[in-house]
Amino acid sequence: MRPARVLAPLRGPVFGYRRRARLGVRYVHKKGRVLAGFRERDAPYLADLARCEVLRAQFATLPADLAALIETLSIKEHLPQVEFAAGDTAAALVFRVLEDPSDTDLERLADFGRRVGAQVYLQRGGADTIRPLGGPVEPPSYEIGESALRIEFGPADFVQVNAAINDAMVGAALAALEPGPQDLAFDLFCGLGNFSLPLARRAGRVVGVEADAGLVARARRNAALNGIANASFEVADLFDAGSGGSWGEGRPDLVLLDPPRAGAREVAERLKDWRPRRVVYISCHPGSLARDAGILVGAGGYQLAAAGVMDMFPHTTHIEALAVFERRR
Repeated sequence: MRPARVLAPLRGPVFGYRRRARLGVRYVHKKGRVLAGFRERDAPYLADLARCEVLRAQFATLPADLAALIETLSIKEHLPQVEFAAGDTAAALVFRVLEDPSDTDLERLADFGRRVGAQVYLQRGGADTIRPLGGPVEPPSYEIGESALRIEFGPADFVQVNAAINDAMVGAALAALEPGPQDLAFDLFCGLGNFSLPLARRAGRVVGVEADAGLVARARRNAALNGIANASFEVADLFDAGSGGSWGEGRPDLVLLDPPRAGAREVAERLKDWRPRRVVYISCHPGSLARDAGILVGAGGYQLAAAGVMDMFPHTTHIEALAVFERRR
């Protein structure tokens, strides 16, 4: 299957681009020290890193800095990971702790956060146990391109790790959709509203759908923060062909899909009934995109009008793609 038009690849900075990361932590008795770094592929080991050049520049030494900090803690053998997330003006570090830190540990963690310029959170159990150290704090946030839209997010929420590519991707998706003031648009797998809110600035109405109720709540808050009243957000499992509500009874003019690696087979099947004039599909897995494109083109009555790739993760073999489908007349 060949697209009628090949889009120019989206590229950005190749160093200092990563605003999210999950670092493994392990106290190694044989070495008598803590290692903090990325887990090796297909092996139960951590890469022993002093620096990470793809992290935001001011956090490049985070692996070594965290290792030095955690070696001083009483719970150094009970702290398996740290999540890092950086917004435009604030950063967050989430320490996964299997035992309660001592008062001295808490003081050292708070001091470390102040020193590196990050808010410190503790996670004692599941994601719902994440709490800021020292009480409520302003959540991190980022702006999208030149739209001045501000997206707030929790320290463990999914956000695109590459800010420059995210900006370019949102712009490319809107350009491909060509929304107008009379259009109803669906943003499926909408997350925090990364696409929904910019789309709402151009479309008549936008419905964002996401399975994670916490993300939907934050998407609604982001709409309110940006004064956007023509976007609504619904909780639904888009992998369940029978899921939906009144939103699913609508007839969208445009659909944006941004599914996880598993793709959007069930949604692709439903598009045959919705029959939007244009679909933009953001893909993080070539295999699921190929499968779903086959559904849309084979039985859905669409043609692959355009497609291109995005270098979201420089220095890796990972490929993200943007595909544009238009209904055949």
